[in-house]
Amino acid sequence: MTKFYLPGILAMAAIVVASNILVQFLLGNWLTWGALTYPFAFLVTDVMNRVYGAQAARRVVWAGFAVGVACSLIGTQIILQGDGYTFPAVTLRVAIGSGLAFLTAQMVDIAVFNSVSSRVWWKAPLISTLIGASLDTAIFFTIAFSVLAAPLDPAADVSWAQEVLPLLGFGPGVPLWVSLGFADWMVKLALALIALVPFRVIVRKLTQPVA
Repeated sequence: MTKFYLPGILAMAAIVVASNILVQFLLGNWLTWGALTYPFAFLVTDVMNRVYGAQAARRVVWAGFAVGVACSLIGTQIILQGDGYTFPAVTLRVAIGSGLAFLTAQMVDIAVFNSVSSRVWWKAPLISTLIGASLDTAIFFTIAFSVLAAPLDPAADVSWAQEVLPLLGFGPGVPLWVSLGFADWMVKLALALIALVPFRVIVRKLTQPVA
């Protein structure tokens, strides 16, 4: 059965690597380009879950987690320069937040997916992705940038993320990281709806009887 998992593993690995690269590039004031690729990890998980079952989906998630850890380890060795300072491309807080958010959100996605009735094809992927994506955003941004997680990496300077600004530029005053997380969360929700189309197409293709 491993050969059947391989496309899912490769797809997940590609999404994780692409997202780790694209997260370095800003898209407007509140997002990075990685925000447009990472949510499709839920699509891969849900397709594997529907076609091959929860065990296959978990294997794909663990493979994605391993790739993410490797990316984080590489990122900690890349030193960037800016405004007279040098700093790693990936801090310990970001690495921990990214890994924990990915693993928790994807595993919850699998559990929720299998608890929702499959009589209506779109319910399981939509509900599981909305819950998983919300967890992912909350865990990552809280660990990576909030003052609550400062003891994890005291040397990391995330003071810039604590600056109080209007939410998304026009709402009530909140720390910058809250706006970043909120924008990321809205993109995930939008892509959860869009991903229903490829989910339906891919699942049909993989489950149709062979002539």
